[in-house]
Amino acid sequence: MVKRRELDHGLDEIQQLLVQMGHRVETALTEAMEALRTLNINEARRLIAEDLELNALEMHITEIGAKLMATQQPVAKDLRNILAALKISSDLERMGDLAVDIAKAAVRLEGQELIKPLIDLPRLAEMVRAMVADSVRSYLEQNVDLAYKLDKDDHEVDALYSQILRELFSLMATDPSTISQSMLLSFVGRYIERIGDHATNIGESTVYLVTGKRPDLNT
Repeated sequence: MVKRRELDHGLDEIQQLLVQMGHRVETALTEAMEALRTLNINEARRLIAEDLELNALEMHITEIGAKLMATQQPVAKDLRNILAALKISSDLERMGDLAVDIAKAAVRLEGQELIKPLIDLPRLAEMVRAMVADSVRSYLEQNVDLAYKLDKDDHEVDALYSQILRELFSLMATDPSTISQSMLLSFVGRYIERIGDHATNIGESTVYLVTGKRPDLNT
């Protein structure tokens, strides 16, 4: 019984840390996009500096997971829970890196004006932020239906991302002076789209946790 209590305590701690990581990723994505939209360079630099905190959370989860596997010898669903959590923390950490890339894009635009007001990119970021929230919730609730919904959401994100690219390429074709900034904004769209892909990865981890099989939700 002592071992079971220790295992449950460790799993609960991992879950709480993953919730923290999820909240940080949501906040980082929203704030990085706002820093870019308003060209708030000081805010962008703050977000870049705070990236180490997300890395530390991932490392803490890795340490707890490794200790549980070494001392508790988990099997079946308990083992899948740990393995899924380690994969999820890696996906969340990568999402944080991509949010930082958005902030870095804002810094690169210091002293410039935006070639156009940003409307669709913030909309794309909000869609993906919701995916991040749903992905973590699917894990916490072990909700397979919500996990599979992420595949549909990801298709909608891809469609808007493609629209954004078409508009930016059209702008570059008609006004060559916009090429440099348009390319940078297209990279931002890619960063956001990649965060959505990582959210679907978390959905896959949820399905793996519940069923023991990992589907491909990035179709």
